[in-house]
Amino acid sequence: MKKGLKIATIGGGSSYTPELVEGFIKRYNELPVKELWLVDIEEGKEKLEIVGDLAKRMVEKAGIPIDIYLTLDREEALKEADFVTTQFRVGLLDARAKDERIPLKYGVIGQETNGPGGLFKALRTIPVILDICREMERLCPNAWLINFTNPAGMVTEAVLRYSNIEKVVGLCNVPIGMEMGIAKLLSVEHSRVRIDFAGLNHMVYGLDVYLDGISVKDKVIDLLTDPRNSSFVKNIQGLGWEPAFLKALNALPCPYHMYYYKTRDMLEKDLKNAETEGTRAEVVQKLEKELFELYKDPNLNVKPPQLEKRGGAYYSDAAVRLITSIYTDKRDIQPVNTRNNGAIASIPDDSAVEVSCVITKDGPKPMAMGDLPVAVRGLVQQIKSFEKVAIEAAVTGDYNTALLALIINPLVPSDTVAKQILDEMLEAHKQYLPQFFKKISV
Repeated sequence: MKKGLKIATIGGGSSYTPELVEGFIKRYNELPVKELWLVDIEEGKEKLEIVGDLAKRMVEKAGIPIDIYLTLDREEALKEADFVTTQFRVGLLDARAKDERIPLKYGVIGQETNGPGGLFKALRTIPVILDICREMERLCPNAWLINFTNPAGMVTEAVLRYSNIEKVVGLCNVPIGMEMGIAKLLSVEHSRVRIDFAGLNHMVYGLDVYLDGISVKDKVIDLLTDPRNSSFVKNIQGLGWEPAFLKALNALPCPYHMYYYKTRDMLEKDLKNAETEGTRAEVVQKLEKELFELYKDPNLNVKPPQLEKRGGAYYSDAAVRLITSIYTDKRDIQPVNTRNNGAIASIPDDSAVEVSCVITKDGPKPMAMGDLPVAVRGLVQQIKSFEKVAIEAAVTGDYNTALLALIINPLVPSDTVAKQILDEMLEAHKQYLPQFFKKISV
């Protein structure tokens, strides 16, 4: 009998890794991690070593027997793993900066997971995640894949559709960020607040909010009409909602809904930011530089508070909470990305959705949410259509399919603009999109 768990983290040199390590330390009594393998690519080697050394110091300070291994050999990390977590970025932050800057030239929002940027992140990421799945089928067929790599919903659906890995859960820090933000607004502990989530990744709605099991949705909507309370994630600055709109919607939008309900305002803000402080990717590059300087300090042996400025605050809490609940068959309720299986009536059963689930040893069991409210149903279905077509484009490398995905995305104003953006972005990301540039043999 194997003693303790082996966890492989792909993208181990990420600035988020100390969050993850902190999570494993905090929950060690419930989740006996024996080996944590941090794996990265050659370009990430320096960061992997810096983060890995910090992780070792954190574990040593905590006095917990977790062995930390650093490797560039993904297969070695995956071999006989119990859980595989993915948090990688194909093309690194430079690719994200292009995703954000190029659309702005055409008067279209440039954002990491929405619009053209979301499409191109999916096109670069999905072939890599499917490669990882093929390796998992061979090296750790019983492992759970916990994916934090964006766009998390599309990545989860791609795994469900195009691989044999069934034990996959997609994870995002937006729902937990919303819960914690609302707990703060209500001046209560996070554990007392629960939200019924339904929708898609970065397109999820809170259909009801409970404090100690009693609905407080009306009170929370009142609080959210104050612009200071409108955003729960660091990478989207809240612009505030029209109070009458929020009350009529009668559901909690997530911060990413700003791109759809306040498109012009967000575009103007993005254009202004790109001119002054840089795109979000460029801001993050500076933040990361500072973080890695901190991580290098041989006296640092805890997660530094500066990490919260990154967009992924609470990630470790969400990730380790999920892994612990699967391992211990806890049957608590958590919002994750998983196969719909009838939970949301307005979305096909075989699609990936972000929904509140009961977490068991057999994975997430989605809670029945019924139909989405008529006011949000159309937008969610349109984004799901975009996601499905985008995933097909990522797998096939078909130009026309990628163009179709971009045209049906609500943030893209016309087919002409879509084609201009697609052509420029394909060229800009050429090295990470081999499926679109296959050599034609005569």
